[in-house]
Amino acid sequence: MIIAVSGKGGVGKSTISSLIIKQLVAIKKLPVLAVDADPNSNLGYYLGVDCTAETVVSDLREDEFKKNPAGISKVEWLNMKMQECIFETAKGFDLLVMGRPEGPGCYCAVNNLLRDFLKKIASYYPFVVIDNEAGMEHLSRRTNNEIDMLFIVAEPTNISFLAAENIKKTAEHLPIKIKKKYLVVNKYQNENIRKIDGLDMIGYIRYNKNISDNFDADNPEINNDIHNVLVKSGIL
Repeated sequence: MIIAVSGKGGVGKSTISSLIIKQLVAIKKLPVLAVDADPNSNLGYYLGVDCTAETVVSDLREDEFKKNPAGISKVEWLNMKMQECIFETAKGFDLLVMGRPEGPGCYCAVNNLLRDFLKKIASYYPFVVIDNEAGMEHLSRRTNNEIDMLFIVAEPTNISFLAAENIKKTAEHLPIKIKKKYLVVNKYQNENIRKIDGLDMIGYIRYNKNISDNFDADNPEINNDIHNVLVKSGIL
């Protein structure tokens, strides 16, 4: 199952993504593939792993595409290089980091490669959780053209709900197959929740100023909130 997390910048996409991964690991839905598709590349930090020295997908530029050895097709070579980008951990999940689309080379080719690669390797992982970049860019580039579950994260503010609505509309007008999509409200403090037509609010994550970004830390209240979201969505 491919789970994507999206939303306006700063709403807590990486936090929600890491909490989802933690829940899946806790119930032994292993292994989980965590995909950091945000150019800020901080999902590993939230998951408690240091992969800063590892190769990221954005390192694979056009020049790399031309280095396939004799006897190995370009597609096979690129798949091998993508496989090298997967950071394996002993915590029940692996991590694939997209990195920043900067410098020479075409990032469109990287996006196409990631899409095809994710489709291929998804069969090896019971769950793939994608922490997307802010806004709608990942949908506009159709990096993920097959998604089982899209969680659009919003804070209880008008601008955040507007961004969530725009993401939902973008998804509807692009050739992206999304089986289910839900709104998740983060940093909730009993505010009135604005309704978005065609997007069900499946749950909320209560605000907690002491929430830990340590993957191994236990926060019963927050864990219970995310657990309820996953149960209601049918993931658990």
